[in-house]
Parts: sequence; structure tokens; C-alpha cells
Amino acid sequence: MAGSGERARHWRYAELPGVDLLRARYIRKTFVRHTHENFVIAAITDGVEVFHHRGADVSVGAGALALVNPDTPHTGRAGVPEGWRYGAVYPSPEVVARIAAETTTIRGTPGFAAPMVDDPYTVRLVHQVLRAAEEGNALAADTLLSVAVTRLLRLNGGPLPERRTRSAGAGMAARARAVLEERMAEPPSLERLATDLGTSRFALLRAFRDAYGMPPHTWLTDARVRRARLLLDTGTSPAEAAALVGFTDQPHLNRHFARIVGVPPGAYQRERENRVDLENAAGRNNVQDGAGPAAVASGAWHSDRQHSRTGPPRTWESRTAPSYGTPSGSASP
Repeated sequence: MAGSGERARHWRYAELPGVDLLRARYIRKTFVRHTHENFVIAAITDGVEVFHHRGADVSVGAGALALVNPDTPHTGRAGVPEGWRYGAVYPSPEVVARIAAETTTIRGTPGFAAPMVDDPYTVRLVHQVLRAAEEGNALAADTLLSVAVTRLLRLNGGPLPERRTRSAGAGMAARARAVLEERMAEPPSLERLATDLGTSRFALLRAFRDAYGMPPHTWLTDARVRRARLLLDTGTSPAEAAALVGFTDQPHLNRHFARIVGVPPGAYQRERENRVDLENAAGRNNVQDGAGPAAVASGAWHSDRQHSRTGPPRTWESRTAPSYGTPSGSASP
């Protein structure tokens, strides 16, 4: 994305298990319809993002948050010519459930009621989480994430609706999904899939869309990218991952991966590899120094854009990452 004004970093911090992290600035970027296994908590600092969610477009500007529950189809694009800049955390359902059980009175599976909340305070909290993770401050990152999730659940949370009793159509859609998962690399045609399930193509399309919010071919692309992420996390090369999940070649994977995850698969994997290298190096240093576990040094991840440990971070990040301190009267857990 160099030269386009667009930049993104998608990574994980070992001391925040079950949470993905993102900083990005997008101008012409368009996210196709997709889902996440985790929650999306995206804190907008500049510009406007528009995303389609449950049949309507939602506009989120600076000082507000875009909130998406797991497995909820949505899109994403710029709402103004200058695009949007944001930081996001993607906590797993297990992480959110644990925080909710400790800090709220929500019973059942916790989730967000509305897809947007205007709350500059929590926007700052999200960016504080990202800064803490970048600087290897595990205590701050974990604490601030708990505070941010707690505040959002208190402002805009509640139990997610229980799954409806499975109808005949939902059962058929579930069987179709199971076939696509099993045969991801070589899926059947819609005609063959419908015939094998004893129904018509249009009945299957209708049932699948009702159950999963998207037609089978769109769901399959989303599922392939999810599985490719898991393979990349284990060290599988992008080219091999593309073949294993059913994309025709690596450029095919690159195109869909970037349109769903926000970064190309190579950049995504490098962040994972850099994290492991840094953790291993920190472990070796601790052994040599005779010290206990230590946090990764601030800024160590930017191997291609080095700056002083004590110097400021890159400009596009420094404007969005306030200090760890929280104002008095905060909604702490």
C-alpha cells in the first residue's frame, strides 16, 4: 500500500491471548462481505467508515466505535474522500464472556446491541491497548482491554439472542455448510450440492442466505480466508496455503485475503514470525541476564522502519495512541 497513503498492521501480542490487533488508514479500501470469529471493536480517529450491517449502512466517524458481533456478515468502505483511520481489537467470544462474567450482570452469551457507539473515551482506551501491546506492557494492555470491553458492554451490551429452533431450511443450510467445509479445496457446483441435499438450487440459496447472511459462494471465500489464516499462523507459506484451501494460486489468495483481513497474507504472516522471533530473543536475553520474563522492547517490531527506543513512534500511530493513564471516574472493571 506504499504510495497510496494507505497503511495497515495486523498483529497479535502473546500476552493478550485470543485477541487480534489492527492499526490502519484506508482511503480507497473496500472490505467485501465477510465475518469474523471474534468480536470487532474498531475505534475511529479520523474520517468516516461505512459498513453494511444487518440490512442497513452504518456510518461511524471520529470519536465513535464500530462494533460487530462474531459471525455477523458485514462490509466496510470509506464514507468520505479522505478515507478513515482507526485502531481495532478483535477479542474472542471467550475473552468477552470472561470479562462480562467478572464485571457485568449480563446473563447468557454477551454481545453488542447496536453496531455503533459514539464514545471518545473508549476510542482512547482502544488505542491505549494497542500502544501497550506495541511497547510490551502486558499489565497495561490486559487492564485497558478489560476496561474498554466492560465500558462497551455497560453502554451497549446485553445477551445475544438464543439460536432459534432449527427449521428444515436451516438444517439444509447447515448440511450444505458442512459439505463446503469438508470439500473446501474442491467444492461441488450449486446444482450438485442441491441435488445431493434433495432440494432445488434456489431453495438452497434462500435457506443458506437466511441462515448465514450470504450465499454459499461468498461464505466459501470467507471460510477459505479463515482457514488460510490458521495455516499462515502455523508457518505454511502463502502459496501452499492458497492451494490447500482451494484458491487457484497465491495472487488469488492475496486478493481475497486483503479484501477481508485488510493486509496481504505475506504481511500478515511476517507479523506473526516477527512476534515469535522477538519473544525468543527476549527469552534468550532473560536467561543471559538471569532475569525473569521481560516485555519486548518498544518499537522492536519495526525491523524495516527503525527508530530510537525512547523516540516517538511513527506519525500515523503517534496521533492515535495516548498515554496509559485513564481519566478519573472511568468505568473500570
